[in-house]
Amino acid sequence: MTTQRAERVGDRLAMLGGGRSVPRDVRIPAWPIVTGEEREAVRRVLDSGRFTCASSGEQEIPALEAEWAAHVGSNHCVAVSNGTAAIAIALAAAGVRPGDEVIVPALSFVATAMAPLHVLATPVFVDIDPDGFNMSPAAIQAAMTARTRAIIVVHLHGLPADMDEVRAIAARHGVVVVEDAAQAQGARYRGSPVGSLGDIGTFSLNVSKNLATCGEGGLITTDDASYAARARMLRQFGESATTGGERSYVSHMLGWNNKPNALQAAFTRSLLARFPAELEQRDHNIRRMLSRITELPGYLTPASPADRTHSWHILRFRVLPSAFGLEDGMAGPLRAAVQRALRAEGVPASPYQLMPLPAQPFFRERRGYGDHRWPITGVGYREEDFPHTTRVIEDSFTIQKAHLHPDAGPLLDRYADAFEKVWRHREVIRAYAIEMPYRPPWERAAEIAAGEWLEAFGG
Repeated sequence: MTTQRAERVGDRLAMLGGGRSVPRDVRIPAWPIVTGEEREAVRRVLDSGRFTCASSGEQEIPALEAEWAAHVGSNHCVAVSNGTAAIAIALAAAGVRPGDEVIVPALSFVATAMAPLHVLATPVFVDIDPDGFNMSPAAIQAAMTARTRAIIVVHLHGLPADMDEVRAIAARHGVVVVEDAAQAQGARYRGSPVGSLGDIGTFSLNVSKNLATCGEGGLITTDDASYAARARMLRQFGESATTGGERSYVSHMLGWNNKPNALQAAFTRSLLARFPAELEQRDHNIRRMLSRITELPGYLTPASPADRTHSWHILRFRVLPSAFGLEDGMAGPLRAAVQRALRAEGVPASPYQLMPLPAQPFFRERRGYGDHRWPITGVGYREEDFPHTTRVIEDSFTIQKAHLHPDAGPLLDRYADAFEKVWRHREVIRAYAIEMPYRPPWERAAEIAAGEWLEAFGG
């Protein structure tokens, strides 16, 4: 470390009264970036008076669909109201029906596993690979049954899953592959963009995403014309979609009201114009930061295999107890200690998901649809069924959103300063981890959830 950098971070940990690596007046850049171009795009829609795809002559939504299809390299794109709706509609469009089983990862945002239930299918949870955090192909194969109809592959945090292996399993069993690429816009697997790697792909345009809108939105991509046609009907009450004509109000199937918003489509179209440049700059900034952190033996940095690109939506770091002179069973307390130290330094280190998805109260107690209790395969949730998921949740923390802005490079340099500072004081961190009271994240989360349920429903 240079003398200048050492002076900047100080000699004492901030949580013990030393100076912060990231001064309090250094702000996280606002995301998404809103310029005059975005304001003009929204004004254009306001002036048109056409706000949804049900408005005759509306142009922003089909234009976004065409542009994203071209970006992904798919024949069709269907815009919907949000990313969760995109997954549910994709499943229904691909023929998933009540009673079917859908394989999902045990580590993801809850929407991944809720979406099958929206079509009355059963989510079947599988463990992850501990290096890339995506579903293990071996676990997928082990979970296949005669009732399996689809696999939802999540490209978690922006790293594409092992799609060749997943597609091979799906082909052997005749099941559909649905990509949940909500966190992976712009990522590629062996040269091909995510969203074009399965039978049907889904994206979120939530305001937090790498490609965002001014609120919520979702996109569905596919090369299958029949899937696309059904998706368009499903997003609007099962009505047959027409281009430029009058709406018939005739429903041909059970559908949802998940139409996209023209204002948000126009906003996203504006961001899409600079999306490739921002993706490249973000990759440069993050790799520079990771190159420094990777040199520190106490941390495992996010993997990025040579055969794929990472879109870096979320950065997950794991701690190595042995590097801090601790037994392996101290991974949880060590993570908590490192996380607290980094937060004191000004790094927004935080967990991502406090428990495996099947441990969520909603899934364990099957709350939903009144007295209807959907079937759960096997014996239900057991921690030992998902060893990699539980270990990763316990020994890792994440950085979210702060790094998305293309001008975040100097901020990320300071984050690297903080990682180095915490590592230099590893003996202090070690002692703190040994002394601190600790419970696994899912135990604390379960207590909170139980209290919230009692407060809201009284039992």
